[in-house]
Amino acid sequence: MATKKAAGLKIKLVKSTIGAKKDQIATANALGLYKIGDERIQPDNEQTKGKINKISHLIEVSPAK
Repeated sequence: MATKKAAGLKIKLVKSTIGAKKDQIATANALGLYKIGDERIQPDNEQTKGKINKISHLIEVSPAK
């Protein structure tokens, strides 16, 4: 039997965290985003959506393939 792969979101840091609030920098780091251009795939759940909402001005989000 084939197992269904969990849906995820691809998150990419497109703006620098320099000048951002400390909690926004911590949120980006919690998502695994440290430098501009970093991309991570995170699970599509409420916790991740809350983090995305907090730093939406710094990132781009697309569905993971």
